Amino acid sequence: MEDDLLQKTIGEVARTARESLGLIQAQVAKKAGISAQVYGRIERGGMMPSVPTLRRIAAALGMDPGELLGMSAREVPTTDKDLSPETRKVVGLLRTWPEAKIAVGGGLLRVLDAVPMGEK
Repeated sequence: MEDDLLQKTIGEVARTARESLGLIQAQVAKKAGISAQVYGRIERGGMMPSVPTLRRIAAALGMDPGELLGMSAREVPTTDKDLSPETRKVVGLLRTWPEAKIAVGGGLLRVLDAVPMGEK
């Protein structure tokens, strides 16, 4: 994603989240430890926040920093170490699939899930 588009995405997501919380820019800025003017520029897409500032804004808005970057759950790598190696391989493969292929794969999984099989 180009920097200009990323700046605009961050700003739009931040504004939408702030408005849904019923907050004004100054309130989010104060929680994030930045000036209201700087926060306003970020929200308008006119300034790229530093990583620490991005984290503080996400925390102030009660959201995952990945969401603030406009990342979908499929783009964020899992950190679940409880998954078996085989499950991690499957999850990794699914992340590369387009939505249409995921829909078909999901249908196949539902069919397999309905078939009684012995547990290991």
